[in-house]
Amino acid sequence: MSSETNRGSASTDKSMFTGRRNVLLLVFSQALMLSVIVMSVTLGAMLGSMLAPDKSLATLPIAMLVVGTAIASLPAAFLMRHYGRRVGFLTGACLGLSGSLLCALALQQSSFPLFVVGHLLLGGYQGFANYYRFAAVEATDPQHASRAISWVVAGGVVAAFVGPQLGAWGRDWMAGVLFAGSYLAQAALSLIALALISQVRLNPVAVAEAGEARPLRQILLQPALRASILGSAVGYAVMIMVMTATPLAMLGCGLSSADVTPVIQWHVVGMFAPSFFTGSLIKRYGALSIMQTGFVLLLGHVAVTLLGSEFLHFLSGLILLGVGWNFAFIGGTALLTQTYRPAEQLKVQAVNEFAIFGLVALTTLSAGWLYDRFGWITLNLAAVPLLAVALLSTSLIGRRLRLLEKSV
Repeated sequence: MSSETNRGSASTDKSMFTGRRNVLLLVFSQALMLSVIVMSVTLGAMLGSMLAPDKSLATLPIAMLVVGTAIASLPAAFLMRHYGRRVGFLTGACLGLSGSLLCALALQQSSFPLFVVGHLLLGGYQGFANYYRFAAVEATDPQHASRAISWVVAGGVVAAFVGPQLGAWGRDWMAGVLFAGSYLAQAALSLIALALISQVRLNPVAVAEAGEARPLRQILLQPALRASILGSAVGYAVMIMVMTATPLAMLGCGLSSADVTPVIQWHVVGMFAPSFFTGSLIKRYGALSIMQTGFVLLLGHVAVTLLGSEFLHFLSGLILLGVGWNFAFIGGTALLTQTYRPAEQLKVQAVNEFAIFGLVALTTLSAGWLYDRFGWITLNLAAVPLLAVALLSTSLIGRRLRLLEKSV
């Protein structure tokens, strides 16, 4: 009995070590991927404005980045289901490498279409990498699921500094071709990610999917699942729409390009630094309450934009925007993981990612047009109805869930 107990204990310890190692590798991989995306968002609109034949198309590269994320979400789920998470993640990193190199080539040739396609591939990288957080849940026990999600998302704190700085450092690396060196350095990050992901060891998805699966329609009828998708989608859509237009708005208000970098940096810090404690807040107050707090903070950003357009208004507003996104997105993801069985995970995750980034793509495509035609204030006010609907819907669903719990 004693030897069996020791073997069982050793097996448990080994499993815990492997799980923590996988989560750590996913955290670093997330940091690298988000550094790529943050740099693209920081530079994309400004460089798009230089390359585009029409200034209203300046945000098209960022919009295509989001479209690429949405398009990749379903093929990513299919690939991971048949060949495993690691193959899917490696495919995503290869898309990131290709996209970075194509953007560098586009800048060398002053080609706006190539620059747009490069960002579409970079979006595909994010579409595959968005499953890191779900892989982290699979690598740990259910009691620590929300914390695992938070830690993986927290990898973005590194991106807050690496992404914008990488863009600034590489500005003049290639003589006569501004920022081409930045995208070459970005490609190196994808190479490092390939090396890290190759070391991830996860159970085959087929094992995780063992058991009985309900029809998708039945799964989607759950109020909690609808709340998680709606909340995550609205929070992400509002954040990326505003973030995309921010560099253009700052330059339009007379601020310099040097002012853009710290604003984006602290915005990204606001997006990811709270992740160190968001999981604990969710365990204490519940995912729906944290999501609703996120919507209120996003509305707080809109209020700040109405107060003025100085550097401090942009800085404080974008920090609020980041923290609000964090609460809405992580809260929504944590709630989502409570709505499906192991056999349903990839199916539900794919629907979730497609719904989120489908809405995000629509709002991002409208960002450049809204800013060009109506200005910074109107662009932010356009987010208010979305946030009001999300806040009201999650409040009603939360009340309904509490009534159901009392009746049981």
